Amino acid sequence: MFKLTSNVTRIQPPPISEVRDWLAESAQRRAPLIDLCQAVPDYPPAPDLLERLQAALNDPQIARYTPDEGLPDVRESVSRWYARRYMAGPSASEICLTIGASQAFWLAMTLLCQAGDEVLVQSPAYFDHPMGLQALGVKPVYISYDPENPEPDFERLSALVTEKSRALLLVTPSNPTGYQLSAASIRQLFSFCSEQKIALVLDETYNAFADGVPHSLFADPKWSDTFIQIASFGKTFSLTGFRAGALVAGREVIRQALKVQDSMAVCQPRLTQLAIQYGCDRLDQWVIENAGMMRRRHDLFCQTFLQAGNRFELAASGAFFAWVRHPWPQLDSRQAARKLLDEADMISLPGAAFGPDLDSYLRLAFGNIRGEEIPEAIARLVALG
Repeated sequence: MFKLTSNVTRIQPPPISEVRDWLAESAQRRAPLIDLCQAVPDYPPAPDLLERLQAALNDPQIARYTPDEGLPDVRESVSRWYARRYMAGPSASEICLTIGASQAFWLAMTLLCQAGDEVLVQSPAYFDHPMGLQALGVKPVYISYDPENPEPDFERLSALVTEKSRALLLVTPSNPTGYQLSAASIRQLFSFCSEQKIALVLDETYNAFADGVPHSLFADPKWSDTFIQIASFGKTFSLTGFRAGALVAGREVIRQALKVQDSMAVCQPRLTQLAIQYGCDRLDQWVIENAGMMRRRHDLFCQTFLQAGNRFELAASGAFFAWVRHPWPQLDSRQAARKLLDEADMISLPGAAFGPDLDSYLRLAFGNIRGEEIPEAIARLVALG
């Protein structure tokens, strides 16, 4: 029997798949399942976007390759979207369309790191990031989590940087906490990484749901010397299954990335590119309305969650997520998540999936349940707690 690389066999199972396996094994439901596990919008894509794609299926060109980095006119549309969202943005030549944000992450890490290198990641970290780093033989170095002070501690950061450090990797708004780094903090992080000669890599998958302009880095003429963005339009336009991502970086980084892109995926599907283009060109108001709905859903979740008698503790929240402490010190986070399934017919993700020393937490993704389901979800937590 051949051997598999230990870089991969040591990695935890995909957390969402693990929870889905619990669901398949569990007893018959006593109540309708409430899914707080995967962060996907509960609403469909815009009807006119779907009509555009249906018409595109009649074009024989839809089945053909595009340039590795994506169609030029699509990337121009994305560039204009950035100019509106960030008040400044990358040019079309600084954008490579990818198979979701996940592939953009792999492109960035493959370009920056080799086996034995280190990447600083904020704990709790989006689970796919440490999993991908470990597969590459790169060590994730966790910045310890302080729920009372989620903004960067630069003394702590400085102490973690070594000669093996290649990047600081952050998600904002955070998955799993929902916390949004301030624009001022992001500017400080940019300066810090520039001084340390490491890359600042921001995963901004949820940028359409951020409050205000996320940051002003693109307005800096030298942004590409330090900054790489991992982007996604899957949540923005409710296209998660279309795998609508992008790598945003300087032209030389994109030029080098295409070497990996060509051997990894060749190009983002043409149909996905047309969906992104339509969204960027025509759906600004639709996105604004859905972002407003998600903020109202977040506010309803928090107000209901903080009612008297709830023994779960809200540690952080925002965007699609609530990061909560469960009330069972005798249980680790996987046992606590399994308890929610077995006794309350709810699925969530265990805190341990997001890094070390997080067994007292659970991630609840309220973004994929309707607002009217939130009171019932909280009622079950109160009853179980």
